[in-house]
Amino acid sequence: MIFENLADKLQNTFNNLKRRGKLTEKEVELALKEVRLALLEADVNHKVVKSFTERVKNRAIGEEVLKSLTPAQQVVKIVYDELTSLMGGSAAQLNLSYSPSIIMMVGLQGAGKTTTAGKLARTIKEKGRRPLLVACDVYRPAAVKQLQVVGNQIGVNVFSQEGQKPVSIAQAGIKYANQNGFDVIIIDTAGRLHVDEELMQELVDLKTSFKPQEILFVADAMTGQDAVNVAASFNERLDISGIILTKMDGDARGGAALSIREVVGKPIKFAAFGEKLDALEIFHPDRMASRILGMGDLGTILEKAQQAIDEKEAAQLVQKLTTDDFNLEDFYEQMQQMKKMGPLNQLMDMVPGMNKMKGQADFSAAEKEMKQLEAIINSMTPKERRQPDLIDASRKKRIANGSGARVQDVNRLLKQFGETKKVMKQFGGLSQKGKKKFKMPFFN
Repeated sequence: MIFENLADKLQNTFNNLKRRGKLTEKEVELALKEVRLALLEADVNHKVVKSFTERVKNRAIGEEVLKSLTPAQQVVKIVYDELTSLMGGSAAQLNLSYSPSIIMMVGLQGAGKTTTAGKLARTIKEKGRRPLLVACDVYRPAAVKQLQVVGNQIGVNVFSQEGQKPVSIAQAGIKYANQNGFDVIIIDTAGRLHVDEELMQELVDLKTSFKPQEILFVADAMTGQDAVNVAASFNERLDISGIILTKMDGDARGGAALSIREVVGKPIKFAAFGEKLDALEIFHPDRMASRILGMGDLGTILEKAQQAIDEKEAAQLVQKLTTDDFNLEDFYEQMQQMKKMGPLNQLMDMVPGMNKMKGQADFSAAEKEMKQLEAIINSMTPKERRQPDLIDASRKKRIANGSGARVQDVNRLLKQFGETKKVMKQFGGLSQKGKKKFKMPFFN
């Protein structure tokens, strides 16, 4: 996670604080000094750091906190509240109240603006709307082609015109949307390697001509304070409505995410945690603050689980459990559903306390093992997947050769499947006995 170093330092500071029991004002001030240094090292704007630590200090050294039974926990709660407030307080919604609603995507070249436009279109489409992507970047080579490829991958139409100015293309795109029933228009604009007057004037012309409901600034979170400064420049000319942070899965210090809301005064609406077109999440300040402080993010895990698990398939699986019909095809499907939730290292950031284990766990090895299990199952015949008891020594050898694995690996998979089947059958039996709803446990 982008805040990993900051998270480690803050958690160490507060763990030390908790060991001291009763706290004095001096001890709180020393802890806040460590917090201040950690934030500065994370490339958070120095003015933001100063105002943040002052707010925490004013609340933390009060008599009510220092004389409480759990003063350290009170301090952590105050830091959590202030971090949440710093990043916007609550999730900000898109304004899609018009039909069609117009969204302008703006930002510098290289921030991932075109791909992010596609991710946003996919997200909006999943909500039951009909988005149209409009290609207004007429300067960057292959920009239009890139948007068309992205649109094709997510099943969203892309409108483009050759040899026209951006304002003319946008005008024609809006007309096309009205004629064909599209209710959200996402305009992908041109970027530059730096802020210049030509770029800004073109964007101002688009805004003036079409009065978009949303102007979203796309910022590369890995560029730190540069992203904050550029966002401020765009906001000064365009009065942006929100920010999308990309590359939040990187290993940068995270200062942009913690500074940009307070410096620019506009909310972070989305964050991208990966390159895939489904890797865009609504930005929840409270959940992000919770991750930074090592308290997990169960809300996002539950949302990912709901998206990954098909309720109809889960109900069918429950039925199989009660009839002892759970097989390797179901086992394979369970692995696929877990993969939909995202990389294991990102999931661990969301589980309370599990972030401390990340340094001890080799997630790349775990994901490699899962790929091997998939290869082994794919090397079986449909009959073998449905009836694993048929797999004898000769079949194991054939399956191992076909998947590039060893016979020992095939044996390990069959043993793991048997244990999973036994556990899931127990859960299924309890569900039937207690007449309770059963949710499919994930492959472990």
